[in-house]
Amino acid sequence: MLHYRLDGPEGGRPLVLGPSLGTSLRVWEPQLAALSRTFRVLRFDLPGHGGSGPIGVRTVDDLAELVLEAAGAAGFADFHYAGISLGGAIGATLAVRRPARVRSLAMICSSARFGEPAAWRERAGLVRARGTAALLDTTAARWFAGPADQALLDDLAGTDDAGYAACCDALAGYDLRGALARITAPTLVLAGRDDPATPPAHARELADGIPRATLVEVAGAAHLAGVDQPAAVTSALLAHLPAHPPTHLATLAGMSVRREVLGDAHVDRAIARTTAFTRDFQDLITRYAWGEIWTRPGLDRRTRSCVTLTALVARGHLDELAMHVRAALRNGLAPDEIGEVLLQCAVYCGVPAANAAFAVAQQVLEGESP
Repeated sequence: MLHYRLDGPEGGRPLVLGPSLGTSLRVWEPQLAALSRTFRVLRFDLPGHGGSGPIGVRTVDDLAELVLEAAGAAGFADFHYAGISLGGAIGATLAVRRPARVRSLAMICSSARFGEPAAWRERAGLVRARGTAALLDTTAARWFAGPADQALLDDLAGTDDAGYAACCDALAGYDLRGALARITAPTLVLAGRDDPATPPAHARELADGIPRATLVEVAGAAHLAGVDQPAAVTSALLAHLPAHPPTHLATLAGMSVRREVLGDAHVDRAIARTTAFTRDFQDLITRYAWGEIWTRPGLDRRTRSCVTLTALVARGHLDELAMHVRAALRNGLAPDEIGEVLLQCAVYCGVPAANAAFAVAQQVLEGESP
């Protein structure tokens, strides 16, 4: 079986991430934190790559079956799928051969056919004769438009020669051009504009052939676009994947963040005061305020505290302000920084509002309970 790793909440929506040839599951590290907030993420290593042994494969279909085996072992009946290059080809093959298993598909720097078969057989022969070290001089320029990631190049150097060559042979026989119209899953096709291995023309062929495809081109990105431009690729994936976690997961995530920001004592008191009359409201704020807004990756918690303090001053919500001054301290704002936020509020929200806010904040900072 392929080596794989699971991240994210156990009840999260299943998401499988496929790597490119010559890399390990490490290639998805730039996207992992954002994706694993609400997804149960399975990352796998190709045969002979990373933690996987050199499992005998001859075709991309063989690789797709190995991925299904790993997904089954993880308890995934069906799943969302995103893959880079060969990893994307595996996802497309699954979407064609096993459409009921693939909820959505993302193909990153991938193709319906990766060039002439002879070139892949030649590369397979080179690696069998001289090892993957023979590829290092030319790989960095294909993979990276910006600085090279040495850890990923080390992964290539450490890849089993037979496993790498077998994947090259599989790519030699891969041609999905005539089957693209059979992909029914919502599909994201993402191209790196500086990708010499699968140029944007390959992505456009995919997008034109797949009925429900969206095409995104990322500037300043070569073949490993998610490493070159991690924010752009992460944003594209989050926009493509289902927007909201299941209600119970949002509640669980929200309660965790609520405790981290407000403190266990405050949350425990709020729970203890919950009645049948207020229960639905408590669930609402836990799910939406804490589970779907405070968990978003776009702003860190310090920034969210600054925004929240400003909004509370503007609306005159002084009881909530005291709570969020404490939260701001927990989120790493210094008292002087809280004062700077309130000074800014004096200009844009009014001096009387800021005056009242300073009084509340000072009581909190001096340890009193306003």
